[in-house]
Amino acid sequence: VQLQASGGGLVQAGGSLRLSCAGAGRTNYAMGWFRQAPGKQREFVAGITWNWGTTVYVDSVKGRFIISRDKAKRMVYLQMNDVKSEDTAVYYCAARNGDITMETSGYGYWGQGTLVTVSS
Repeated sequence: VQLQASGGGLVQAGGSLRLSCAGAGRTNYAMGWFRQAPGKQREFVAGITWNWGTTVYVDSVKGRFIISRDKAKRMVYLQMNDVKSEDTAVYYCAARNGDITMETSGYGYWGQGTLVTVSS
């Protein structure tokens, strides 16, 4: 599984941005978006099951971010709305064979990161 994340950039606080992850998706896989801010550990942001589209979000992004998948295109997206300065981080997409987990160590496949910078 080779993943490639894209779509990062500079966005103003309160604005929106959509991240994309190419090469996603296998039967029985879960896809996740993680982020790592400077000086902090990588953290789970959102996950989706490939088969059924079940989603899980970290509390800090609930109601603002939406994870989705396009099976035909083998793409996973993270729609980021009402972004805040604390959303500034390098964002990674990841994949695992199994259900969604928030544990970074549970994902065996990672894409390169894409940087999101939120300006106030």
